[in-house]
Amino acid sequence: MTLRRTFLALCLGLFFSLISMVLPSQLGLSQAAYAMGGKQPEIGQPAPTFTLPSNSGNEISLSDYAGQWVVLYFYPRDFTSGCTLEAQRFQRDLPKYQARNAQVLGVSADDVESHAEFCDAESLVFPLLSDPNGQVSKAYGSWMKPMSMRHTYLISPEAGLFHSSQRRET
Repeated sequence: MTLRRTFLALCLGLFFSLISMVLPSQLGLSQAAYAMGGKQPEIGQPAPTFTLPSNSGNEISLSDYAGQWVVLYFYPRDFTSGCTLEAQRFQRDLPKYQARNAQVLGVSADDVESHAEFCDAESLVFPLLSDPNGQVSKAYGSWMKPMSMRHTYLISPEAGLFHSSQRRET
């Protein structure tokens, strides 16, 4: 009896896997990646453009970094343990990114004042951008109201989306 149930479970799993791969294309739907935060932009397509206020008080746009790689990472909150560790690691590795002509940009729903305090407290020298309404986070499939989800995108010098990753909370 156990063997029969195992076989049936495997067959059903395979069946539903095939259906989920074939059905969208048969219905004319794209197979875009979905994450907890929504539909993610497709790899190889232009990265969604944005302009957001930063911890320094200036507005920063993706177009400011034309001709450079951009590591765009979304995170939930300033001063939380996982987000602090993530920011510290980006800061630690910043010279390696810069040696490869890459700029690191962090995005969360926190306001610019919180970002400024976070940068001061953690000695961060890369920009943190404020996305309080989640407009940019939504464009990157990284928004779960009231905060950004933990995602990282690598954007090519030509502003094409090169790679993305979703990280679990730690």
